[in-house]
Amino acid sequence: MFSIILNVIGSLFHFYVAHRIYRVGPVRNRVPARAWWLGAIVVWAIYLWGVRLGDEAIDWRWWPGQFAMTWLGVLFLMTLCLLVADLLTGFGLWWRARAPRLLGIAAVAGVMVSGFAIFQAVRAPAISEYEVSVKNLPKELDGMVLVAVSDLHLGAQRRSAWMAQRVAQINALQPAAVLMVGDQVEDNPLGEPELAGVLRQLKAPRGVWVVTGNHEFYGDVDTTITEFSAGGVRWLRNEQVELAPGLVLAGVDDIGRTMRGGGEFLGGLDKVVPRDSGVATILLCHIPAARIVEGAAARGVDLMLSGHTHGGQIWPFNYLVQRQFPRYMGEYKVGEMALVVSRGAGGWGPRMRLWQPGEIVKLTLRSGS
Repeated sequence: MFSIILNVIGSLFHFYVAHRIYRVGPVRNRVPARAWWLGAIVVWAIYLWGVRLGDEAIDWRWWPGQFAMTWLGVLFLMTLCLLVADLLTGFGLWWRARAPRLLGIAAVAGVMVSGFAIFQAVRAPAISEYEVSVKNLPKELDGMVLVAVSDLHLGAQRRSAWMAQRVAQINALQPAAVLMVGDQVEDNPLGEPELAGVLRQLKAPRGVWVVTGNHEFYGDVDTTITEFSAGGVRWLRNEQVELAPGLVLAGVDDIGRTMRGGGEFLGGLDKVVPRDSGVATILLCHIPAARIVEGAAARGVDLMLSGHTHGGQIWPFNYLVQRQFPRYMGEYKVGEMALVVSRGAGGWGPRMRLWQPGEIVKLTLRSGS
């Protein structure tokens, strides 16, 4: 069903963009109509083929699959720009002499915006820094640095070599612990023997801890867990550990499957944080669903870390994401609890990010009320 929706939407975008660009004088005057439309049909066929193959396989199938997803993103942004020009000119019903020129300007703007979105996706994630006051944090832990990273989406686009660069970024922040907040893989296990060695390069004296996200369960979750465990990463699946004397780290398994099924998804939270213990507590939960955020605050959690939303990834999808997850990006105060929702270091679908660059989160804990 998802592929069918992509096929329909992508096809509409594709032929709208092709039709409007061919209205631009320099294009129409230099390219015969037959050649233009033949080329448009060939690219459309490649797009449909790529959607069918998908972009998760780590072999030759990645190329047409990734082209399809990125082409869809480009078409979306091109459509937005061209539609502005069409609305200004009433689709050519007025300002007839200027309409082709405005379409040309819109097409150039669409190409430039798309290029910038691709640049923001392939560049290194930014470092976002937060100082978080933790009410019950022991004084001797004041100033502790933690690094949180979510939504790596390791797979066809991002492999062990990319992860090695992220490890270097994380180590430069000198964290006491590294917290990985779900969607470590795109769907399937990465399947690269180099990954374990890369993960073992993380320098965090209090450990590297991880929880599952929804994408782990789209593939072979058990093999993914084994791959990361081989790299010294420790999974928190509805359990808690003492990160340091007086500081508890809790992690809940992905709630996405239960949410989609309409079930009760607070079970993991009830198990790991049943009540306010009076001990400084950090909670890792991939999806910042309102009920689990408010439930964590009510149970005395001091800091909750989430991801999943990607900050919308491509503007203006952030507005749609915010409708489902009101706390969708950045830092929030929920009662006495601090919530930090990361945009994620990687991305899903098109290799594009518009106004929402990837990030790695540096957290400095402060004791006090």
